[in-house]
Amino acid sequence: MARGRRAAPRGAALNTASFPPTDTPRCDHTSVGVLISSAAGLLVFERATPPIGVAPVAGHIDQHGGPERAAHQETAEEVGLTATHLHLLLHRWRPNRCRRPTSQPPGHDWWIFQAHASGSLRPSAREVRTPRWAQPDQLQQLALRTAAYASGDLSESEFTAEPGLQPVWVGFLHELQLVTMDDAALTRIEEIA
Repeated sequence: MARGRRAAPRGAALNTASFPPTDTPRCDHTSVGVLISSAAGLLVFERATPPIGVAPVAGHIDQHGGPERAAHQETAEEVGLTATHLHLLLHRWRPNRCRRPTSQPPGHDWWIFQAHASGSLRPSAREVRTPRWAQPDQLQQLALRTAAYASGDLSESEFTAEPGLQPVWVGFLHELQLVTMDDAALTRIEEIA
């Protein structure tokens, strides 16, 4: 660990003090993720709401009526694009935390889609910061930053100021062979997801 840095405790989650008030809808434990690619890379952005991190389009399914419909609507809501040609890549349960209140253990049943998209990028100011097209080496650097946070080499404030991948996405992108991470790092990252 670098001198003078305060490490996040192993297994610690980011500070939840900025999470929404209790009138936020309850977590339905179902989520979608949408991977939109172009020649410029994979569309990612810093999430403007917790949990902190860089991620592709994602959101709860609850009020959308199903995974495919949620994928279309979340893409429109978050980045202003029209998702086309959805292809299901993964359907997995992950024990990741949520900003929404829940009485159950944290986690989501995830549907991860690949999609083509049309239209002009119009990011939501409420949900999106610094949208960009990330090349494979940039995704890998973001994953390594998350691994450094999970191992205590970056403090919470350092990770918040310059986030890596949102922890839940490291496992998904590793499984899809878009980033590479050893088993020990994946385990530490899952502990903070």
